[in-house]
Amino acid sequence: MNLRQLRYFCEVVEAGNARVAAQTLFVAPTAISMQLSQLEEQLGGRLFDRGSRPMALTPLGQFVYPKAKEVLAAAARLETEAKGIAAGKYGWLSIGFTRSTIFSIVPEAVRAMQAAAPDVHIELLEILTEHQAASLRSGAIHLGLARVIGPYTREPDLLYEELFDDPLVAAIPLQHPLAQRSSVLAADLDRLPYISYPKDANSLFSRQVLALLQAAGARPQVGHEAKELHTALGLAAAGLGTTVVGRSVAANNRTDLRFLPIADLQTPSKVIAVRRGGTQPVLAEEFLRILRAHVPAG
Repeated sequence: MNLRQLRYFCEVVEAGNARVAAQTLFVAPTAISMQLSQLEEQLGGRLFDRGSRPMALTPLGQFVYPKAKEVLAAAARLETEAKGIAAGKYGWLSIGFTRSTIFSIVPEAVRAMQAAAPDVHIELLEILTEHQAASLRSGAIHLGLARVIGPYTREPDLLYEELFDDPLVAAIPLQHPLAQRSSVLAADLDRLPYISYPKDANSLFSRQVLALLQAAGARPQVGHEAKELHTALGLAAAGLGTTVVGRSVAANNRTDLRFLPIADLQTPSKVIAVRRGGTQPVLAEEFLRILRAHVPAG
């Protein structure tokens, strides 16, 4: 399957027949027929009911048509943006972020970057902290925003900058008696099932938090595993348990939860920026400057 086949197919659908499509595309009708036949052979079925007049789409054709339009539109955008970057008209900045930073530092910084450089294409990729180093090395991202808990390894080929401290807090359902307190102890959280996230075999965050709670004397019982932070908070708000998040998450989040300090959890949590060593892309440097200016207060 290739873009030419999809383009010819969509043109036939929109023109109503192959002859008109051929005129629009400035090709011979036989070229249209050949490309459609090859596409149908690859897909394993007919796209058009050729016995009807005008030709009608088969169920397979009805399935393929909107998706083919999406592919063609995406290809056109890719070509336009790539040519613009190659010609120096546009810039490209790819940022990897751990989910919790979308609640604090990322939105304001991205808005500020867009205002300062409207022709820069900003790509945001949600990447777990432990996978960001590989993405930086491959060039998939220019800058990573990560969360670390306690001491962390600094790889020699990467640059690390600590942006702000982000202590861990407990998300307590508003109707639970613990929500009336100003703070909790780790062991207090045993009164609720624990909601672990992200549900990923490689997630360091979920393992670290459970280990910290246990080291502080808690015996958390995992009642639910959530794929995403949003889901974990939703489950907690529904009264199904508690979870632990960075304090910055609480600042602009749900009103049906209380976010309480965990008094005996002393291990620091930080949000850091990670870059490849060596000469830095100008856009990555500019975005890091903006990030510094939008660090949450205290």
